[in-house]
Amino acid sequence: MLSTIRKWKLSDAADLAAALSNKKIQDNLRDGLPYPYTEEDGKEYISSMLSADENDTFAFAVVADGKAMGSIGVFRQTNIHRCTAEVGYYIAEEYWGKGIMTSALREACDFVFNNSDIIRIYAEPFAYNKASCRVLEKVGFQCEGILRNNAVKNGNIQDMKMYALLKRSSL
Repeated sequence: MLSTIRKWKLSDAADLAAALSNKKIQDNLRDGLPYPYTEEDGKEYISSMLSADENDTFAFAVVADGKAMGSIGVFRQTNIHRCTAEVGYYIAEEYWGKGIMTSALREACDFVFNNSDIIRIYAEPFAYNKASCRVLEKVGFQCEGILRNNAVKNGNIQDMKMYALLKRSSL
């Protein structure tokens, strides 16, 4: 299945809601997302991404066959970390394990490195999320360590991993 990334469209809200109304996906994301996730929630998120400063927020829909099946957000940090960005991503469950997110994340990182002064993109997946860690590794991110007892998710203390991709090692 061929996929690509593009800017969000308000018409993607229903696809976004369908993907995020899945507990398996939300269990691997940070807290704060409504559950179930509605089309209205999707419209609010998409509107905020479309109105964000394009030099600080790089927000992409992951699409195939005209359908938004996932999301990648790359968010510039501040102060001494102003040339660093954090990436977060997810893909609808029916597309897991097909290489789509690996391809999309590689495309998103290349876009950010080629269109900004960002020199480092990092991610902090839960240590138990082996699939997400594998996506990062396939894109070229390197594991820099374990962040022990770094989060509380669903009432459980969780380790996270710190991964980073440097501009000079961008694919």
